[in-house]
Amino acid sequence: MALVQFALCPVIGRVPTEGSNPRVRAFDKMGFYQDQIVPLLINWSMRQKNLAAYRTRIIPAAEGRVLEIGIGSGLNLPFYSRNVARVIGLEPSPRLLAMARRVERTGNGPVEFIEGSAEAIPLQDASVDTVVTTWTLCSIPDALRALCDMRRVLRPGGRLLFVEHGRAPDPKVIWWQDRLTPVWKRLGGGCHLNRAIGTLIEGAGFQFDRLHTGYMRGRNR
Repeated sequence: MALVQFALCPVIGRVPTEGSNPRVRAFDKMGFYQDQIVPLLINWSMRQKNLAAYRTRIIPAAEGRVLEIGIGSGLNLPFYSRNVARVIGLEPSPRLLAMARRVERTGNGPVEFIEGSAEAIPLQDASVDTVVTTWTLCSIPDALRALCDMRRVLRPGGRLLFVEHGRAPDPKVIWWQDRLTPVWKRLGGGCHLNRAIGTLIEGAGFQFDRLHTGYMRGRNR
């Protein structure tokens, strides 16, 4: 199984809300923020024009039966080629799924949307040809478990195509990433700024075919 492309993030989870004490009421507010506000922020941030270049380089390489992890509001759908027979979009946020269902795509294959978690993909073993994930692995609670499940559903010879952001090679940037992540993951739908994405992918048993890393243009380190 081969991997193509590493670059630069999100997806969301729910906060349990039960009971009536003040602490639980605070969780209720966080639950509303995660369920209603974070999807809007994700959709807005992922629409940045400079991200389209990364999508153009990765998404057209998908082929056959495709599983997209964290399909979000469906921003990758217009970039799939006619080599794709079917797209299965997995996403934990009902609000983002509703946005994705309204997206038009240029390819011929059908799109199936599934509300669910990447840590327990509801598909059979060796049932997809390509797994796609863009700016998603940073926010999955157990990213290694999710990657192992992606490998499980990929057929022999299948590919994982990804664009992610993660732990920087520069110690000065790492210092900031480590200090900002505890606050940022609460505000950004679980997004970890400091995840070593490449290490996680290799830990799940993948081997890199091609790997490109770097800082985004137009952004300060």
